[in-house]
Amino acid sequence: MRKERSVTFNFIMNFILTASSFIFPFITFPYVSRILLPVGNGKIASATAVITYFSMVSMLGIPTYGIRACAQVRDDKERLSRTVQEILIINGVMTIIVYIVFAISLQVVPKFAQDRALLLIMSTTIFLNVIGVSWLYAALEEYAYITIISLVFKLLGVILMFLFVHDQQDYVIYGGITVISNVGSYVFNFLRLGNYITLKPVGNYNVKRHWKPIVVFCAMTIATSIYTNLDTVMLNFISGDEQAGYYSAAVKVKTILTGLVTSLGAVLLPRLSYYIEKGMKEEFRRMASYALCFVTMIALPVTVYFMMFAGESVRLFSGVAYEPAIPSMCIIMPTVLFIGLSNILGMQILIPTDGEKKVLESVIIGGIVDLILNLLLIPRMGAAGAAIGTLAAEFVVVLVQAVVLRDFLKKIQKGFRIVPYILALLPAIAVAVILRMLVLQTAGNFLILAVTSVVFFGIYGGILLLFHEPITMEFVLPYVQKMLIRRNQKQ
Repeated sequence: MRKERSVTFNFIMNFILTASSFIFPFITFPYVSRILLPVGNGKIASATAVITYFSMVSMLGIPTYGIRACAQVRDDKERLSRTVQEILIINGVMTIIVYIVFAISLQVVPKFAQDRALLLIMSTTIFLNVIGVSWLYAALEEYAYITIISLVFKLLGVILMFLFVHDQQDYVIYGGITVISNVGSYVFNFLRLGNYITLKPVGNYNVKRHWKPIVVFCAMTIATSIYTNLDTVMLNFISGDEQAGYYSAAVKVKTILTGLVTSLGAVLLPRLSYYIEKGMKEEFRRMASYALCFVTMIALPVTVYFMMFAGESVRLFSGVAYEPAIPSMCIIMPTVLFIGLSNILGMQILIPTDGEKKVLESVIIGGIVDLILNLLLIPRMGAAGAAIGTLAAEFVVVLVQAVVLRDFLKKIQKGFRIVPYILALLPAIAVAVILRMLVLQTAGNFLILAVTSVVFFGIYGGILLLFHEPITMEFVLPYVQKMLIRRNQKQ
């Protein structure tokens, strides 16, 4: 019998996994940025965006749909095996079609032909995404395994990077290393598949039952990708590799922080889908309210801090050559909050309740806004124009989803309080600004970020404890008390 872990345990595991996505780029991105320079970095960013599109079509929205579908039948091995096999059949057929189109594109698109070697190597991501069945492991809430195996391959990627990436022309090698680091663990996922489902064909397949929701999820993924990847591709085509490189420096920081903010949401989808399937509505509302509070509590200070210290962040992570990326980072940072909220409203509330069509509507509207603004602003403003388009798109998505869920949000609004978070931010901002202006004027970027981040987030967390903010009191205070007890015992 599979042991069900608590949401807290799953969150901790996923937080560690997401934190690794923060720590490893901390190590790799400054090195790679200085070696590959804006042009080489722009090639990697553009190739990643292109492969993401092909992979997205190949996966057809399965990464999200698969979690919901498998979570609903995870207590029945035969039904789970049939569901997984049916989804893999669809996934496999689409992957063959995508590789055919990809091969043709390499021949007919001049820009793709120029970077054929890089695109071919990175295209292995498409195949590995299929055999990795990461959606099954997420549905079964196997976050301990997912975290450990991912950390191993991320560490391997760092080692390979330092061993083989030494020159600007090594961008192709680095592209291969990113594949190993990001999806290399999927080989082990495939090898362990027999531990959870029956590998022999179970028969009585009904592939058609998955088609309609998968199409909706696929359309949703495509629309979302317009404002998460198209900006980089459009920058590359309109403004060149250099502007794409500057933009990637700003987006890299935003992406890392977004992953941290959405750590909780990632572990909630299988559990919330399970609650809906079992009719546990009160548990569903309670957890949704908790998730919204958590995301807001974390995203607000993160957004504000990195807008304040965008210059130091860019110079530390990417180098002085990327200073033109600073305005773009300031513009795009509020999307950390917007993405965090839309992740809860759309992915964790609407999707488990079969509201994926509403999510699709919201991301289509956001995608249209982003496309229009990109066309208008990128030719004039380059990377900053792309950042404005993304910011507007993410805000529109949250707004539309909030309107759709207005009745549900009224039911849980008593548990959602934003005033303590704002009040805690004000003194944190003031002290951090004073520190930078008066004490750390001549300090290096690392020292400024190290000192101000400790002070900023320390003040913020301390004030929340004084306010007896529920989430802080429930999760942070017990750990602080345990640390103090252990310290006293040692003394």
